[in-house]
Amino acid sequence: MSTSIKTNIEMKFPIADMHCDLLSYLAKTPSADPYVKDDIACAIPWLQKGNVRQQILAIYTDVTIKSMEMALRQATIFENLLESHEEDLTSADADFLQNWDHQNCVGIKASLENASGLGNENASWQEIYIQFDLILKKVKQLAYISLTHHTENRFGGGNYTEGIGLKEDGKKLLDHIAGKNIPLDFSHTSDLLAEGILNHIDTQKLAIPVIASHSNFREIYSHKRNLTDEFAKEIIHRGGIIGVNFLRAFLDPAVPERLFDHILYGFHLGGEKAICFGADYFYTKDFGDPSRHPFYFPLAENAGKYPSLLETLSSKLDQVQLEHLAYKNVVNFYQKIQG
Repeated sequence: MSTSIKTNIEMKFPIADMHCDLLSYLAKTPSADPYVKDDIACAIPWLQKGNVRQQILAIYTDVTIKSMEMALRQATIFENLLESHEEDLTSADADFLQNWDHQNCVGIKASLENASGLGNENASWQEIYIQFDLILKKVKQLAYISLTHHTENRFGGGNYTEGIGLKEDGKKLLDHIAGKNIPLDFSHTSDLLAEGILNHIDTQKLAIPVIASHSNFREIYSHKRNLTDEFAKEIIHRGGIIGVNFLRAFLDPAVPERLFDHILYGFHLGGEKAICFGADYFYTKDFGDPSRHPFYFPLAENAGKYPSLLETLSSKLDQVQLEHLAYKNVVNFYQKIQG
């Protein structure tokens, strides 16, 4: 492919990314600033440099007694970002998507990573319903909900647990989510939880889309955070999307090019209209395990790298495929579920 065509790809295709942890960074880090590029790879200047037009910001919580408090704090930060940075950020709502080609700001939408943010282990269901409504009031809409993170909670088993699937509280939460146009995220489920979610959705005939917001493929690199072919195909079959994760630990810590292998494998599974980006950029300076550093390969070390990633992929994917990967699969998915 000629240099001129590659440059055209870089300039033409905006990016829609399914997951980053800017909110938890702003909530937990003293003097945190969304414009400080040295702190976090999804800082606003990096998003702008990478031509990111839509970024989903996760409300992340641990499984603790303060999980609900932390979730509300991040929802409030999301609300404040829109109010105080309107020159750079806007709400990625239905109107934003309908007028996608005319946007000049980064559209943001919130998601919930770990339903412990809706209800800690001691919360009553009345408290959970109130919390759900409070968060929605602040963020207006949720791009998706993950029932768990790495560990077990009252709703089910996270991806690092064994033998723990969908619990009764998880079923009750799915029943509450049904019909609200909020996708259920498989990126942090145990295999048993993913199976339980699909079975409950089907047996109860619940209207819940399923996605994987920031996951790779176990067939390419064997890791519990990565999707089996069974679940990847199920998401694709149900019209969901799969955001490829940029973390070294889930790609293959020794092989930078494995990022491209995961993307291409998604296409191989029939995901031409499902595969997208879910970079998973988060604040890493307080992470205690030195074996995880650096968290990202240089080729994908911040959101400014999207143009060069598309350029590399232009030798393996055609323009239509690149466009779907860059943003169209995400935009089409949310336009579809929002009616």
